[in-house]
Amino acid sequence: MNTIYLRTLKRAEHTVFNVSDGQKYYYDNQFGKRIPFSSGQQVKRSLIDSLCEAIDQTPSPTTFLFDVNKQKELKEGEVYATCDPSYADQLFGGWMKAAKGGKDRTLKRRSPLSISAMRALHPLLAGLDSENASFDRSDRSNNRVIIRDENGNALDEDEIAALLQGKDRSISRKWIPDNRRTTGLFVLDIAIDLRRLFSVSLNSFEPEMADSTIEKLKEEGWIPSENVFGPSLVAPEPLRKEWITGLAHALIHWRITSNQSRTFSLMDTLAIAISDNANRIAGSIRAKLSEEDSRKADPIIDENLKGVETFITLQAGGFIHTKGEVADALEKAEQHLIELMSAYDYEQQKVPVTG
Repeated sequence: MNTIYLRTLKRAEHTVFNVSDGQKYYYDNQFGKRIPFSSGQQVKRSLIDSLCEAIDQTPSPTTFLFDVNKQKELKEGEVYATCDPSYADQLFGGWMKAAKGGKDRTLKRRSPLSISAMRALHPLLAGLDSENASFDRSDRSNNRVIIRDENGNALDEDEIAALLQGKDRSISRKWIPDNRRTTGLFVLDIAIDLRRLFSVSLNSFEPEMADSTIEKLKEEGWIPSENVFGPSLVAPEPLRKEWITGLAHALIHWRITSNQSRTFSLMDTLAIAISDNANRIAGSIRAKLSEEDSRKADPIIDENLKGVETFITLQAGGFIHTKGEVADALEKAEQHLIELMSAYDYEQQKVPVTG
């Protein structure tokens, strides 16, 4: 087994995943609905945040470059990642460093975690609604109001009073119209490539690291090895053990950390399925059109699908017909992931023989 597939079912309730145009969505042509989603990049960042918190490691620093032109104006330039796998967010998240002008070689590592967008389990099982919100401070007598004229000069209190005379308008309240909110059942898929999870390539033609970083890792005990991608360095066993525990925790317990706090939702997990078969895991948590009404869909959790381990939380019973929900479902899923990732032989991977 080289790949672990993970499918997660979550429930969102009147919340916001991200604030682009109120809430990102795509249009489903078959069912004629706008479907909210959270991008894979947003999920990945939330997962990495959870990982760093679990292993108590500060995320790697990022370098922001700016250029100054002849007019002494700042112009935004490149953004450099650390490109150092001794940071967990770099090892699992991947990196890209392309220097301006092509003077230095581009460094690139593809993340061993392939993460889908979190989207509706079925177009009929999730949707958007809108509400009008307000930023209201009209009950406070100590508000400071500044009104500027066409030249940008602030009016005094007498000028403001004269301007507002006869106008039925509060100046301590701002209306925020058409705020989109998300509700429904959402599913997310993650593929974990065990071949590259703790291995960093030493391929000189497609470099992942600078020579100085390679030497530093060897001094820190990283192990020279080889896999299907060629020569590599493998993280030492004590580090693997610690980070496997943190990664398993993050994969199970991550939460979206960039949504608006005033629309907080637990986004609780209803079920998790784990398998080494992508096709079977797709059928483990699914939806089926109702036989009585084609405009309705029923969520399904297959609890006995061969080759798939399914873990169902207590709250799932409120939305899906299940029999196997247990209080410690997420803890069992986390332990199962630890066992699967720990069982893989990272140092002595099988390399195909060509002849």
